[in-house]
Amino acid sequence: MKPNYEYPLDLDWTNDEKVAAVTFYQLVEDAYEHGVNRDNLLAAYAGFKQVVPDKGTERQYDRQFEEESGYSTYRAVKAARESDQARVKVSAK
Repeated sequence: MKPNYEYPLDLDWTNDEKVAAVTFYQLVEDAYEHGVNRDNLLAAYAGFKQVVPDKGTERQYDRQFEEESGYSTYRAVKAARESDQARVKVSAK
């Protein structure tokens, strides 16, 4: 289901970079809504970090995404890193 908000993207990114970012955002949404495979989420995050390598910019995108969606990329990745389960489900604040 398509969200009723826009993902924070940079128009200067290549199509592959946009796909990497959107894939990551979608997995973060799924982590909150249904639960996701932990390894898939961490792999998508690694792809996102190839697009947005610096922490400051990553935080900026996280804030924008959370303002739009209510979901935190930071909390989703933190939950995945701290979990020893195959599936991760993030609870809302």
